[in-house]
Amino acid sequence: MPIKKEELHKMSDAEIAEESARLRSRLYELRQQAVTEKLENNREPGNIRKDIARLLTEKRSRELTKA
Repeated sequence: MPIKKEELHKMSDAEIAEESARLRSRLYELRQQAVTEKLENNREPGNIRKDIARLLTEKRSRELTKA
């Protein structure tokens, strides 16, 4: 399930970093499943990549507003 914009704005910087790390490890696991042909949902890796991009975009926008 994708991260919603409202949820993203409520997250702290530490929570964003933690969620990003969690999603990256999940993406790695999905890549391993794809290699062994055990991946059930082919769209899940793309959705996770989009969530990571949303998190990084929010992180960057916060950095720019502080500067």
